[in-house]
Amino acid sequence: MFEHIVLLKFKPEASDTEKENAVNRAQDFKENIPGIVDLSAGINMTEETEHMQGFTLGIRVTFENQQACRNYIQHPLHQDFLQSIGPLVEGIVVMDYPFA
Repeated sequence: MFEHIVLLKFKPEASDTEKENAVNRAQDFKENIPGIVDLSAGINMTEETEHMQGFTLGIRVTFENQQACRNYIQHPLHQDFLQSIGPLVEGIVVMDYPFA
């Protein structure tokens, strides 16, 4: 298995509706992109606000393997998502790792 974690920092002008739309679009990946085993996405609701660093959206995708993650990154649905949210985002953190 292979885990892909993404944290997004939206620009201040991004609306709550735009953020929720990004969550919904990310959740659609699970049913539409091959190789995804599990996926969760949501708006950061941590009470540890001193550690948020402005990141407001988290996406966690579990893939069958690393190649499935590579395929996902190039998938048209994912690419369209990146293009649509790009103007709204001012920071991103990505972490990928294999696990048993």
